[in-house]
Parts: sequence; structure tokens; C-alpha cells
Amino acid sequence: MERKAQFDHDIVVVGGCGHVGLPLGLAFADSGLAVRLYDTDANAVDKVNGGSMPFAEAGAPEVLGRVLAAGRLHATTDAETIDRGEHIVVVVGTPVDRYLSPDVEAVARVLAPLTGHLVDGHHVVLRSTVYPGVTKRVARLIAKEGRDVDVSFCPERIAEGHALVELRSLPQIISGTTPRAVQRAADLFRHLTPETVELEPEEAELAKLFTNSWRYLKFAVANQLYMIANDNGLDYERIRQAVMFHYPRAADLPGAGLTAGPCLLKDTMQITAFAENRFTLGHAAVMVNEGIPLYVLGKLEQRFDLTAMTVGVLGMAFKAESDDPRSSLSYKLKRILTGKAARVLSSDPYVTGDPDILPFETVVAESDLLIIAAPHRAYGELHTDKPVVDITNLLGRGVTV
Repeated sequence: MERKAQFDHDIVVVGGCGHVGLPLGLAFADSGLAVRLYDTDANAVDKVNGGSMPFAEAGAPEVLGRVLAAGRLHATTDAETIDRGEHIVVVVGTPVDRYLSPDVEAVARVLAPLTGHLVDGHHVVLRSTVYPGVTKRVARLIAKEGRDVDVSFCPERIAEGHALVELRSLPQIISGTTPRAVQRAADLFRHLTPETVELEPEEAELAKLFTNSWRYLKFAVANQLYMIANDNGLDYERIRQAVMFHYPRAADLPGAGLTAGPCLLKDTMQITAFAENRFTLGHAAVMVNEGIPLYVLGKLEQRFDLTAMTVGVLGMAFKAESDDPRSSLSYKLKRILTGKAARVLSSDPYVTGDPDILPFETVVAESDLLIIAAPHRAYGELHTDKPVVDITNLLGRGVTV
């Protein structure tokens, strides 16, 4: 793929210093392309340009150092860099509001002030989850400006912490509002993977939503089965391991846990809205997964007088071995415990920026009861005679609540 003559660099990633944009920018730069990361977070921009990752991502520090040294990556807060890149990858997605309804105008609002930087020959790629129909809406918005710009939707499907591996190993879903846009998207993403799957824009938008809602439903099934086993004094994880042993039809049965993160609940609710509230399985999954903290609290109140106890919550990230606390149910658990227990403490070896996080040793020493919320591997070495709530059975002690 040769860059068009009027552009100085191949790719500009809008939102390029975040969890989606930065790994993508690193992967493209490591493939030999000239990449600019546009972001409004000046602190993250300075970190990236200084060779430091603003969050944890396996293998990323090494790649960052390599592409910076080669001059193929630069981060900036200057929107004018958009003018000079051929492919403009936008990683702003569709959020949900406090009522769990999708904000379908969010992407258009972000792009509107940037349209003045778009020029003929640009290729705009929407990368994060968008509500069905948003890709064509963005194409219409740009067309009103009188620009000859191609618009594609190519959803990311990576798991945090595995981005640099999965960007090269997973097939890339591509779509575009014109055949030329589809071809440009295919040419671009073949720098990362030889396999692409072409869909219509609405199909690709739903494919992304289906992917995340399917995972959320599977976690809900696991959590429901966990509660059934636990209510009867049985070890869900022991049962799960037996079911999975050399039995491929159950190989994808997940473990139980606080199912959260920045995408799964949000995308499930987007399908619910798109289906005019007829996605009953999605509603049920939300009730189960979001209900786990309350389930744990109810079980604890049956066994302990929480009003006289200090409770320690171990792990505030949304999943194990992550430093990302976005939408983490650990915070919901901590919040409801605060209204019940004498004192609630929290710890996490990775999460930064939370002034309430205490050292692991302090939380263990000062707590009467411990809850492993995010099952970081380090907690597998926990040695204590104090009661421990261990939903994932990280410690292998059996019944957890």
C-alpha cells in the first residue's frame, strides 16, 4: 500500500493514546507505516512520546521504544495532524447514558469539530463499537461538507492485555459505505493480518455488538450456575473443571466472577435498544452479572455481623492482571459494603490514580474479612486464617460465600 502523494504520514489515530487506539497505532507503526496519535490528553501524549505506556499492555513497552526510535510513531494534541494523514482511524465509540440507553450522537459529536481537517482523498475508519447505522450517518455528515472522503467501519475485537498478539492473529472484519472504501480498508488492515471478512456496514456494526453480548451472556450463565452451586454448599469451579475435562462441547464454559469492563454491559444494552427492548436474554444477563455484588453481600450478612467488621476488597480492576478500573464491579461491591460494614479497605497491585487504594499487606492485616474481587495471580499466594470470599476459587478452597 503506497501512501497518496498529498499526505505526509499513513495513519492518524484519533483517540490514539487510549486502550484501543495506542495498541493499534503501535501495531501499524511496527509494520512499517508512519503513524500519528492524536489525543486531547496531554499527559498521555507526553508519556507516549517519552517512551512510557500510560497503561499496561503486554509487549507494548518494547514495541513503543522500537517505533519511536525508528521515527514511525509520534503522539500529539494538535488536531492539524489529521490533515496530513491518509487514513484517519477514529476509536471513539457509542457510550450508554445513566439509563443504559445508547448515545447514538456521540460519534458524530466528536467528529463534527474535526471535519474541517478532512480533505479529499482521506479514508475515515471507525474502529470502536458504534450503534447500528452510525457508519452511514458519519458518511452523510462528511458528504455534507463536500469532501471526497471514504468511510469504513472495521471493529476492534481485541482483549485488553493481548492486543498486540490478537491484532495480528485474528481475522479483521471490514466494511465500507462504498466499494472503494472497502478496498482501502482491506489494503490497510492487511498490514496486520492476511485474513479479512467483508460485511455491509450494519452487519459489521451488529457483528461487534453480537460478539460482546455473546461473551456477556456466557458469563451470566456461569454466574447463575455458580450461585446455584454455592447456594447448595457445592464448589462451582470443581464442577466446571469436571465438566470441561476432555469434553470439547463444554470447553467454553467460563468461570464465575465480577463480570464487567468498558464494553460488555454497554454493548448488550445497545442491542437491547436496537431490538426495541425485545432482547430478553440480554436483560437477564444484566440482572445476573450486575447482581453478583448484591448476592455476595446477602450471603455475607447471613454469616457475619458486618457492622462490626473491616472488609478488605482485593482487586479493583475490572479483570485479572489488568490496571483498568473502568466499569469495574469491584467499585460497586465496595460501595454497597460501605453502607453495611464498619470499614471497607481496598487494594490492587496495578490500578493507579485511586487515592483510596492501600498496600496489600495493610489491607490483609487490618481486615476481618477479605474478598478477592479481581483474581490477580499475586493473590494466589494469599496466606491467612481470616475468612476469604473467593468467587473464582483462585485459592482452591471450595465453596466461596
